[in-house]
Amino acid sequence: MPKIELRTVITADREIVFDLARSIDLHKISTEHTNEQAIAGKTSGLIGIDESVTWRAKHFGVNQNLTSKITEFDRPNYFVDEMQEGVFSEFRHEHNFSDIENGTLMIDVFEYSSPFGVFGKLADMLFLENYMKDLLSKRNQIIKEFAETDKWRKILIN
Repeated sequence: MPKIELRTVITADREIVFDLARSIDLHKISTEHTNEQAIAGKTSGLIGIDESVTWRAKHFGVNQNLTSKITEFDRPNYFVDEMQEGVFSEFRHEHNFSDIENGTLMIDVFEYSSPFGVFGKLADMLFLENYMKDLLSKRNQIIKEFAETDKWRKILIN
């Protein structure tokens, strides 16, 4: 099972970074290139424990739906979302937040199992793991951009 770990240093308060990471609205902004839309469950605002969201997006030229649920939650330290339905055999995404000098260290740990047995493992090696790492990295850069400027106010203050 591939495991992607990303560390992002963000010069902002941990509470702001935590809430941006669980914002449905910011997720939409960070995935505009895949035309990702929240179509069921929690479709805007901040997602919390035991809440789910169904996303529709286009990856590799194919429209896909994926439902994930927040299964663990400890604001502002940690939350986990896990796939309930979707193309992967399974996935688990841990979001960890800790205070550091002048900001927050955000650590993502993303583990997934591809479908299609041997063909899925081959896809991981050839392109899927890098694709997922790039997708998560882009998302983290958007979180960083919003947290380090006043843009976070557009998302978190209504």
